[in-house]
Amino acid sequence: RKHSKIHSIRSLTAQPSEQHSEVPKQVNFSAHFPFKWELRSPGDATAVQSCRQGKELKASTEDTGQHRSPSLKKSPKESRKVDGAVVSTVEEEEETTKEKMQQNRPQSQQPSTGSLTGSPHLSELSINSQGGPSVANMSLSPNLSPDAKQASPLISPLLNDPSCIRTDDEEEVKRKRFPTEKAYFIAKEVATTERTYLKDLEVITSWFQSAVNKEDCMSDTLKNLIFSNFEPLHKFHAGFLKEIEQRLALWEGRSNAHIKGDYQRIGDVMLKNIQSMKQLTVHLRKHDEVLVELESSIRGSRKLETFCRDFELQKVCYLPLNTFLLRPLHRLMHYKQIMERLCKHYPPNHIDFRDSRAALAEISEMVAQLHGNMIKMENFQKLHELKKDLIGIDNLVIPGREFIRLGSLSKLSGKGLQQRMFFLFNDILLYTSRGLTASNQFKVHGHLPLYDMTIEESEEEWGVPHCLTLRGQHQSIIVAASTRAEMDKWTEDIQMAIDLAEKSSGPAPELLASSPPDSKSPDEPPVDQESEDDLSASRTSLERQAPQRGNTTVHVCWHRNTSVSMVDFSIAVENQLSGNLLRKFKNSNGWQKLWVVFTNFCMFFYKSHQDNHPLASLPLLGYSLTIPSESENIHKDYVFKLHFKSHVYYFRAESEYTFERWMEVIRSATSSASRTRALSHREPHAY
Repeated sequence: RKHSKIHSIRSLTAQPSEQHSEVPKQVNFSAHFPFKWELRSPGDATAVQSCRQGKELKASTEDTGQHRSPSLKKSPKESRKVDGAVVSTVEEEEETTKEKMQQNRPQSQQPSTGSLTGSPHLSELSINSQGGPSVANMSLSPNLSPDAKQASPLISPLLNDPSCIRTDDEEEVKRKRFPTEKAYFIAKEVATTERTYLKDLEVITSWFQSAVNKEDCMSDTLKNLIFSNFEPLHKFHAGFLKEIEQRLALWEGRSNAHIKGDYQRIGDVMLKNIQSMKQLTVHLRKHDEVLVELESSIRGSRKLETFCRDFELQKVCYLPLNTFLLRPLHRLMHYKQIMERLCKHYPPNHIDFRDSRAALAEISEMVAQLHGNMIKMENFQKLHELKKDLIGIDNLVIPGREFIRLGSLSKLSGKGLQQRMFFLFNDILLYTSRGLTASNQFKVHGHLPLYDMTIEESEEEWGVPHCLTLRGQHQSIIVAASTRAEMDKWTEDIQMAIDLAEKSSGPAPELLASSPPDSKSPDEPPVDQESEDDLSASRTSLERQAPQRGNTTVHVCWHRNTSVSMVDFSIAVENQLSGNLLRKFKNSNGWQKLWVVFTNFCMFFYKSHQDNHPLASLPLLGYSLTIPSESENIHKDYVFKLHFKSHVYYFRAESEYTFERWMEVIRSATSSASRTRALSHREPHAY
């Protein structure tokens, strides 16, 4: 087996690299944006060395690796320096791979599996413009500190070295060694998602707390409110994860303990821990207060506002900070879904059925008690998140206001059709443009109160496809969607919002700051100056932008010319997943093993589940999800394909169950549902 694997690797390295020429040539800006990338784990170099020697990747290491807490010894400045980069998008890897292959072809004929740099299509979403060391000075030392010389993602050994490509030999060995029943993979999903949940809790309990303790910017009352309600959760779930991983190890037969009893079940572990979880309800009920008090303190303190904004720049804070405060309530829903799948899978006479059904009843009760709180918190969190993306509006967050939909539409004016970003609430519709400003925020150009508004299709009148006329009390605007489906979603949601506004007490109060009406905005940049394809304008703004605002859902919708609703966000909360996947680019030979976290319409890629922050991300809004065709010559089981424009990626799952789960959660992000279909999707849930 060893010799056949070495032979397989040699045959891979001997392949010429002409296959890269099939992707249309695109501009590579990586030279202007050198990235930093650090090896945090002492085991990283060892893993690379092991991979180079062609050793089998032991699944026991993958599945039961000890959880590691982040170090809290760095000063705020050091922490910011290490973690101050925004994650690069995976689309960037493809571009640099082609450029490197063309540059290095005279010296080397080795295929590359990609690297972590920028793509012209999505460069605005996640570029880090920090300088990095030269390639010549890179070293792979197990003791390399984050502040020492750091390897560049352009030459990441794990992601580029052909000898690290997994061979089919290893895959076959792994499949023969482990259980194949569906219940095992359901149990494994509990473990993989629990690892991510624990990491998310650590963003608050370790990273945020450590940073707060070094800066005098938060009152003791607020500190105590936040951390006294999150630390007990972290302690409990660390123990819970350990129990799940121990049970999986017994199930897989990686110790002699399986001889002493029947460990091929998970319901008993879930029941015991969900019952213990009920004692934490007192902390979970406090989380809405935590969110409200933190936002209130930020509003009242410029110092705390700056501190939180700087913390969001750290790579470990890969989502908006207040999103992490909602994670515990989201996790309860995930337990409920997992137990529903387990109970549906087991026959009533199965040894694990009774415990699984009891665990489902317990968690369903907890979800029912806390679900109302979660809905309110999600809306509150979304309003505050949107507030950071907008310039020119006061008091966006007011009692009774609910977010409904945001997205890109073209607005018809005297200058023709111009791309605008629209934000729909239950009382008002805002329209904005993305200015080339230092903060990269969206400037509000105007608003239409929904009270007394009418909406009608007007394609024939204006000769523009997918066109709508919105008539307000004092102003009318004509907008066009990118597709018929987008137009239908907007029409449905705007009409629903108009109906809600009619039932309310009356017109919304005047909420805008001194932003001029649309007809008096001669200084608006034309749409081509703001478009995704005008790379020079986009790149110029990127060098000055505040990085944490570059990868938000708002910016993804702008560049992909699409929209998302609050219903989509709620579905996304239910559809989160973590686990190992093998990834392949369209023009590469080998498969790369990565730890993947899917959340917030985005895939985040890590070298291993122990990493504290992602190496790259792939926002999926606008992507198509399909199965590879025969002509693509994949010839592997459990492979799905993601593509957008010229970008194509293949991913392999380890089993039929995990393949179906990845397809299910990714489809929820790539197929934005209409409100009617989304609500019918939610009907089976008791909550």
